[in-house]
Amino acid sequence: MTIADLNTMEYNTYYQTYIDKVDHTELVSGLISSNAKFSAFLEAIPEAKFDFAYAEGKWTIKEVVQHIIDTERVFSYRAMCIARKEQVELPGFDQDDYVLTSNANERTKQSLLNELRVLRQSSVALFDSLSNDALQRIGTANGNPISVRALGFILIGHENHHSEVIKERYL
Repeated sequence: MTIADLNTMEYNTYYQTYIDKVDHTELVSGLISSNAKFSAFLEAIPEAKFDFAYAEGKWTIKEVVQHIIDTERVFSYRAMCIARKEQVELPGFDQDDYVLTSNANERTKQSLLNELRVLRQSSVALFDSLSNDALQRIGTANGNPISVRALGFILIGHENHHSEVIKERYL
């Protein structure tokens, strides 16, 4: 399953920013390579920098990583539900509320990176287990249609997006 197979009817235009940041065309190998690249990038940042926020009211790097973790959990759950033909509309989530209650700043860099890697392994296993038919299924999440494969590609682009933000604003 490649990014070229995806069409704009499979996701809300809000996600185009993330889709445009997918630099690997195949879904499963893209999930693997983007996370390896992102994890290596984060490993190179000194632990003390993880507590830095570039402005008042902005997230720390720890909170950005926790946000990526939370988003991946939600989107992988959505992908599984839609792949299994769930007919109920899946809820949205407020990323700011999630970060506020995450206790990310109480965690260590290594704790966050370990969770990020293990979670991505789980996501890879999920997407790798799905048939082409399941990957193309479309359900409703947060009031909008979305396909299983779009959710996977959004995970890649979301991680790439936040990597760029960290480079530009935190380092």
